[in-house]
Amino acid sequence: MEDNQSELDAFKARSKARTEAENEESPSSEYEAKMLEAFVGKPESPEKGLWYAIAFNKYDVNGIDVMKWHWSWWAFMGGIFFLLYRKAYAAAGGLFLISLVSGIIPFWGGLIVWILTGGFSTYFVYKAYKTKKLEIEAAQSDEKQRIFMMEQLGGYNQWVIWVAVILNVLVLVAFAVFASTIMTVATQQGTY
Repeated sequence: MEDNQSELDAFKARSKARTEAENEESPSSEYEAKMLEAFVGKPESPEKGLWYAIAFNKYDVNGIDVMKWHWSWWAFMGGIFFLLYRKAYAAAGGLFLISLVSGIIPFWGGLIVWILTGGFSTYFVYKAYKTKKLEIEAAQSDEKQRIFMMEQLGGYNQWVIWVAVILNVLVLVAFAVFASTIMTVATQQGTY
């Protein structure tokens, strides 16, 4: 019984020390915040950095990466374009392949992929961040240079917005032309 009590006391002491250490603003946490801000690439929108910080904290459990659900409407609506925008190219390629395969399942396949994309895409952005961060830290020892490099390698692709808009407009135009053609043929045949 005394052994259990001493283990419990030791656990409480470690837990209290860990909590106090996490609550202190240390230089390393300032560095981490600057690296994340550089990666997000939206200094004019601090809420974006905060949103990603909250999401990324969910995925890092005591130094171990854990895939968890974190909803993003942008990922849900944008799908592959969201991942390309955030420079998560490998994940975008994987999602493209999954989308092709899910096309075999009528309606439900695409819907399921959309929902999963909305819940898990941010994790793949996190993995891209961690990979870039490790590469930068291995190549550079100066913190200011690391942050500068993250600004260059991180951020987002503005061109993806234009590609997504153009592709969506082309799909809408193609749909309108197709529907118009069907209506014209149906009218000429007298079935409509």
